[in-house]
This record gives sequence, structure tokens and C-alpha cells, in this order.
Amino acid sequence: MKTLHFTLTAFIAIVWLINGLVCKILNFVPRHTEIVAEILGDEYSRTLTILIGILEVIMALWVISKFKSRLNAIIQITAVMAMNVLEFILVPNLLLWGKFNFLFALLFVFIIYLNEFKLNKKIESI
Repeated sequence: MKTLHFTLTAFIAIVWLINGLVCKILNFVPRHTEIVAEILGDEYSRTLTILIGILEVIMALWVISKFKSRLNAIIQITAVMAMNVLEFILVPNLLLWGKFNFLFALLFVFIIYLNEFKLNKKIESI
């Protein structure tokens, strides 16, 4: 149980780190800037994409820290769902898997929920 929780925590942090640092800050996936430009306008899209990337890197560090992990999980779930609903409605053509991206978002949200509210709860009660 502890090993699975540790593994999922690391996986969740890595997802945030890769999306923030590699995809957005370092701009290895320019599609992210295109999505921001389409939704929020082109003028500051690169700056806003970098800011989002920084916030995602901070989220990765927060996940690893385990500080207020339940609040962290709630914020993660809310952020992932909000971003994906907006993208699903406004820019499905720019998503890697189109509208199927939403299924991957739901899977990620389920992993976050399972890791924090089921596995972590069981570990705390041992």
C-alpha cells in the first residue's frame, strides 16, 4: 500500500513537472502556447504560458512535499477539470487527442483522488 502511494505520488509530481517545465516553460510543446493564445489572446500568450508552467512546477514540488496534501489534491482536481473543460469546449482542435483528452484528464483526476483520499487514508490509519 505504501509503495503504491509513493509511486502514484511520484507519478503525479512528474506529470506536473513535465507539463510545466518541459512543455510550457522550455516550450518543447508549442501547442500549449497556441491553446493559451486561442483562449486568452495572442498578446501575452507566451508570458502566460510560462506563468502557468511555473505554477505547474510549484504544484509538482507541493505534491512531493506532502504539505496539506488533501488541499493540494482538491486544488489539483479543480485545476485539471477546469483547464480540460475549457479546452474541450473552446479548443478541441488544438488538443493532442482532441476531445479524447478529457478522458485522460478524468483518469489523472481519478489517480489523484485514489492516491490521496483512499490510499493515503489507509496508510494514515495503520
